[in-house]
Amino acid sequence: MRGYVVFLRRPYAGRLLGATLLGRLPNGMGMLAVVLHVRADGGGYPLAGTLAAILGLATAAGQPVLGRAMDRFGQPRVLIPAALASAAGFGLLAAVGAGPLPAAVLAVVAAGFATPPLEAGLRALWQDVLDGPEQVDAAYALDAASQELLFTFGPLLVVAAAVASTETALLLTGALGIAGTLIVALSGPSRRWTGEPRASDWAGPLRSPGLRVLLLSLACAGIALGVYAVAVVAYAERQDSDVASGLLLACMAGGALAGGIVYGARRWAGAPHRRLPWLLAALAAGYVPLVLAPGLAAMSVLAFASGVFLAPVLACSFTLVDRLAPSGTVTEAFAWVVAAVGAGSSAGSFAAGLGQDLAGVPGAFAGAGVGGVLALVFCLAGGRTLRPHPAPAVAAKASV
Repeated sequence: MRGYVVFLRRPYAGRLLGATLLGRLPNGMGMLAVVLHVRADGGGYPLAGTLAAILGLATAAGQPVLGRAMDRFGQPRVLIPAALASAAGFGLLAAVGAGPLPAAVLAVVAAGFATPPLEAGLRALWQDVLDGPEQVDAAYALDAASQELLFTFGPLLVVAAAVASTETALLLTGALGIAGTLIVALSGPSRRWTGEPRASDWAGPLRSPGLRVLLLSLACAGIALGVYAVAVVAYAERQDSDVASGLLLACMAGGALAGGIVYGARRWAGAPHRRLPWLLAALAAGYVPLVLAPGLAAMSVLAFASGVFLAPVLACSFTLVDRLAPSGTVTEAFAWVVAAVGAGSSAGSFAAGLGQDLAGVPGAFAGAGVGGVLALVFCLAGGRTLRPHPAPAVAAKASV
């Protein structure tokens, strides 16, 4: 645990991590707030689910775009306008509700696409704020573990705010995003940070073969996450339990939190590109048994186990992104990680619904194991590309 103590004693480290978590709470609140508001306004479940899915896809699409803008123009100039635009989107949805439909779609697209890339921005800052790779690795692990709190406390905040009104829940979602973003963007490290020179090409970080392999693998891990979020609801309905879905989500989040803290508390031998396949294999092994869908007590244990290697996989991946991203593209590269996991999660939600129709609860959970195994397969198939190579010098005429 010494690494965490040293990390948190660094100037700005605790402030940046805490403020980023505050500003990212809308990621754990937005979809539920949208569904509750549309339902309260008389919209059906298909409409509510569709608007929530549009919000998720718009968020995934916007992160790389805003990440590239941050690499080019710096953090405050992008983060603050984005937070205001996203909050305006939630405010518009609070005003129009389920209709007129074009306005509702515009609102969720704005709220999602403009979501400030705080997650990517924070990871770009760690190299400047911290001393040495040991502290950076501890920061990545704590970052990956603590984000599970977003999806534990975020929905609770939405439910509490919705007691007043669903409009309040949406406005609170946007306001928390602005608050956290302002704390980050007005900090010294964020104001001073500038992107490195970069080659002027459209592909940006995607010109790195290793990064493409890593993103594909993480998208498959995201499939497993999306499957799980839907499958636990089907499981709760089969168990006729109002608390089962929340309990199983909390158990998986608890496993991820514990795994991330343990992973970051020690220094690991060997290069991260050699470690990642083993972590993905353990992650897949945790997802596969979920298809058994036993009684709630045993299922809670399986749920906890399925989350244990999630944060270590993400933390190891963040270290690889740092090494694989071409010069001047680090924020965009981290934003692509967010987009890949988000897109995979959306696909997983669809797969879980299809599996539930075809084979009941075991069919819903089957997609989690498939996603975990595919993540490992793609990592092994492209393993050679994950070895970092020295970056070529950037031409003098490269844009900044």
